[in-house]
Amino acid sequence: MKILIVGSSGTVGKAVSSRLGLDHTVLEASRRTYPSVDLTSDDSVRELFEVIGQVDAIVACTGTVPFKPLRDLAGSDYQDAFNDKVLGQIRLVNIGRDYLNDGGSFTLTTGILAREPILTGAAASMANGALESWVPAAATELDRGHRINAVSATVLAEAPGYHAFFPGFVPVPAARVAAAYAKSVEGTHTGKVYGVEG
Repeated sequence: MKILIVGSSGTVGKAVSSRLGLDHTVLEASRRTYPSVDLTSDDSVRELFEVIGQVDAIVACTGTVPFKPLRDLAGSDYQDAFNDKVLGQIRLVNIGRDYLNDGGSFTLTTGILAREPILTGAAASMANGALESWVPAAATELDRGHRINAVSATVLAEAPGYHAFFPGFVPVPAARVAAAYAKSVEGTHTGKVYGVEG
């Protein structure tokens, strides 16, 4: 398979690229690669696909959200979280489906905060929850045999700087998270949200 991984420069993206690259051709894209991509821009996403052409799977390991106490979160913070993590990934699907071969798959990224809140995580919970509601709905309407799933992991073992913000959560290694992406890409499910927890 020819697989596009957007957000390949992050910890999860690198692990997913490594895992899927064992058996498939992986194309990596981020704001810092060539071709580069900015998921907040329709034109940027289209330009990416015009360069790389048709693919068999599209994986998004992306999404930036602000972490602030609830009282400090402004409307613009929620809008930024929604534009980047939610609409960015939805944009990748909406435009990418024209470049996805028949029977291909999308795999998006959410997170455990959709189900288990933490202090300062309200914007992240909103964004993750929105995606986890959208994925099964989108799965019912995709055509040409396209599938769509999401991976929703807890805090990473390789990100110790975040561990204090997730008290009582058991971190998981990025390689284990990458296995969930492989399950989505190489499997048969659609409309699933794969939770990865310790």
